[in-house]
Amino acid sequence: MSMYYRNPYSLNHKSDCEGLPGNWGSGAMSVEQSLVLDCEKGELVKTLGKTGKKCGVSEAKTVATLKSHSEAERRRRERINAHLVTLRGLVPGEEKMDKATLLAEVISQVKQLKKTAKQASEDLHIPTDSDEVKVEQLDDDAVDGSFSFRASICCYYRPDLLSDTRQCLNVLPVDLANVEISTLEGRVKIVFLLNGRRDNMNNSADARELIVSSIHGALSCVVDKSSESEELSQLTLPHKRQRVSYLDYP
Repeated sequence: MSMYYRNPYSLNHKSDCEGLPGNWGSGAMSVEQSLVLDCEKGELVKTLGKTGKKCGVSEAKTVATLKSHSEAERRRRERINAHLVTLRGLVPGEEKMDKATLLAEVISQVKQLKKTAKQASEDLHIPTDSDEVKVEQLDDDAVDGSFSFRASICCYYRPDLLSDTRQCLNVLPVDLANVEISTLEGRVKIVFLLNGRRDNMNNSADARELIVSSIHGALSCVVDKSSESEELSQLTLPHKRQRVSYLDYP
């Protein structure tokens, strides 16, 4: 894009050319010397051209283009400044920050929020889309040598799911201490807290591993039965928001 600047010493009048040799004084053609901005070189260069409407139109277009670009840049800066004001309102503290410091603080806050959200979701028993069985031994041995386990299952709900789960746990050498049940759109997740029975207590690592394996096998049968049930297409739970219930057993 070239921008034209009128030279006050341009030869565009017949009187300016009178007395010059050759055709300069003939008055046949008026010539104007202009300064043109060479965008590649970044400097003004001289050019000669005819005066008239064409030159005037080019200058008008150049001015309009520059004005349009200026307005667009002004609006862009206003939007950026508005966003920065919003970010400053989200960052705690009254300390004034430059743009770089503000953006760094916002990034740090977002990372911390993501970490907090991840930790919170791990504590919530929200059913997932995949069937699973988990069993782990808790590292909280009591003085009397008793031990506990945490087990969980996630599968589709069916009417006899809870009764089947209770029956499979009754045959194991553990007592049910607590149950947490959460449902979400036909899926259910059950988390059990199990205590080893005193009359079958064995503190050896092999015995505990055997109990963990037995719990996992029994609960896997329950989940497999739920997955193969013909009632999968006729889910009895309505599509509601998540509800969590706590059942305490003595």
